[in-house]
Amino acid sequence: MAGYFELVDAPDGGYRVKLIDGSGNLMAISVTFPTKRAAAAGVAKAREIAGTGLIRDLSVSQDSEPLKQPPVRQHVKAPKNIGVLGSGRPTGATGAKRARTHY
Repeated sequence: MAGYFELVDAPDGGYRVKLIDGSGNLMAISVTFPTKRAAAAGVAKAREIAGTGLIRDLSVSQDSEPLKQPPVRQHVKAPKNIGVLGSGRPTGATGAKRARTHY
């Protein structure tokens, strides 16, 4: 199971968002948001950062080598005749139209 966001009451009023992994472990907790709407916007921002954000290693530990960024995935255009996934037939390869079935 994938992780999830959990909206909880903050002790000083407002709301916080917890990031829980698939095993139920707490991974992160947010700042306090004044409203549920603001907390939901915070979740949207966290999703954006998690998907695109880089890792900045500001630790002072000398016993391990620095973190290396994962390789960037290259976007490759698929050939036009690749077909519809799971159909077993190429699409657009011959330009022929299929006969319509009438029920």
